[in-house]
Amino acid sequence: MNFTVSKQPENCLLGPESDSQRTLYPYVTGTSVVALKYKDGILMAADMGGSYGSTLRYKNVERMKPIGKHSLLGASGEISDFQEILRYLDDLILYDNMWDDGNSLGPKEVHNYLTRVMYNRRNKFNPLWNSLVLGGVKKGEKYLGTVSMIGVNFEDNHVATGFGNHLARPILRQDWHENLSFEDGVKLLEKCMRVLLYRDRSAINKLQIAKITEEGVTISQPYSLKTYWEFSAFANPAQGAVGTW
Repeated sequence: MNFTVSKQPENCLLGPESDSQRTLYPYVTGTSVVALKYKDGILMAADMGGSYGSTLRYKNVERMKPIGKHSLLGASGEISDFQEILRYLDDLILYDNMWDDGNSLGPKEVHNYLTRVMYNRRNKFNPLWNSLVLGGVKKGEKYLGTVSMIGVNFEDNHVATGFGNHLARPILRQDWHENLSFEDGVKLLEKCMRVLLYRDRSAINKLQIAKITEEGVTISQPYSLKTYWEFSAFANPAQGAVGTW
């Protein structure tokens, strides 16, 4: 009796279920987050748009969340990855609370944790497609930092992600000062968000402003800014620009 043994390809054991999947491009994304220190704590602003590609698909996406007792997190980028990061942080805060030792994680510790998470995922070539802003107050010390999707991180008196890094930071550098009141801080953030609304196609005129102090986190109800669209540059944006369409 003759038996025929068919030759299988070398990779026959690697079926579709063994493929390693990666997020090659973000699907639903949020745009800029802007934050600054003021005399009593941290102020942060973000709009509520969620863009599916270039389509503004969702208009009620909250992108700022309290973390533990002392921290506030804002995110731009992929919304589902932001939800995954929130799950990581829920586990972190739960583990910290289980010690029941009277201590709790401050904003510096949470920010350091996020820098390690983002850099670790980047090294696996499977990044979380977000830029994060983490602010907080603990024992009278204000903290504000940011971390990118590849783990680049720093602290500053004011930070911004996305388009805000190019359009809002120059305004903040010019107008921010250490003794900024709450009212002046809100006006400064609104000024930044208005510029982003004019210039960023993914921005929408529905935003929230959050503050964190020693007393805790407060996130405002959504509201809209007053805008003016009759500028001559808006009427004919290509006038005087050589080589435009």
